[in-house]
Amino acid sequence: MAVAAAMLATGCNNKKEEELRQQQALNEATRDELAAAVSDRDQLLGLVNEISSGMEQIKQLENILAIDGQSETPGQRQQIRSDIAAIQQTLEQRRLKLEELEKKLSNSSLANSNLKQTIASLRGQIDSQTQEISTLRASLDEAKTRINNLDAQVDSLHGTVTTITAERDSTTEQNAQLTNELNLCYYAIGNKSELKENKIIETGFLRKTKILEGDFDRAFFTVADKRTLTKIDLNSSKAEVLTNQPEGSYVIDDENGRKVLRITNPAQFWSLSNYLVVKID
Repeated sequence: MAVAAAMLATGCNNKKEEELRQQQALNEATRDELAAAVSDRDQLLGLVNEISSGMEQIKQLENILAIDGQSETPGQRQQIRSDIAAIQQTLEQRRLKLEELEKKLSNSSLANSNLKQTIASLRGQIDSQTQEISTLRASLDEAKTRINNLDAQVDSLHGTVTTITAERDSTTEQNAQLTNELNLCYYAIGNKSELKENKIIETGFLRKTKILEGDFDRAFFTVADKRTLTKIDLNSSKAEVLTNQPEGSYVIDDENGRKVLRITNPAQFWSLSNYLVVKID
C-alpha cells in the first residue's frame, strides 16, 4: 500500500509540474509568441479539416471505381487518373505543411503533449491516405491492363471473324462456281455436212455414223445451263437427235411449221452426256 501511495503521489506531482510548467510558459510568453502559437494552432486545426475532406475525396473515388470499374469510358478513366494525381499532390503539400508546423511547435515553449499527439495522428492519417491513393492507382492500372487485354482479345476475335467470313465467302463463291460448271451443257444444231465438217459426226460408205468420236470443234456448240434450258428452237422442218438422250425426257414439237425441242425432264435428259447434237435438214 505504501508503494502504491508513493507512485500515485509521484504521478500527481508530475502532472502538477507539467501544468505549472505550461502556466509558467504562458506567463513568460510574449505577445508575439502567443500570436504565433494561436496562428500555428489555427493552421493545425485547418489541416485537420483538410485531411478529413481528403479522406472523403478518396472514398468517393473508391466508390466510383467499385461501381463503374467494368463500364467506365476512356474519358472517365482519365478523369479518375487526374483526380488521383491531384490528391497525391495535395497530400504531399499537407505533409510538408505538417512538418513545418511540427518544427515550429517543437521549438515553441508553448508546445504540449496534446499538440504532439495531434500531429502524430495527422501524420498517420496522411500516411494512410497516401497508401489508399497508391492502392487506387494500382487498381486503376490493373483495370486498364485488363481492359487493354480485353480490347486485344476483341481485336483478335474481329480478325478471326473477318478471316472466317472471307474463307466462307470464298468457299461459297467456289461452290457456286463449281455448281455452275457442273450445270453447263452444250448443244449443236446443223445439217449433215455442217456436223461432218466440224468433226462432230463421222460417216462413210456402208459405215455407221459415229458421234463425237474424234477431235470435234467445240466452238460449234452453244453453251447453256441445264437448270434453265427447257426449249431449243431448231429452225427446221425436220430434226433428229443424234446423241443418246434418254427417250421420254424430251419431245420434238411443231411450232408454225418449224421444229422445237422441249426438255421435259432435265435431270434425266442430261444424265448420260452434257452434249446434245441435233441433225436438221
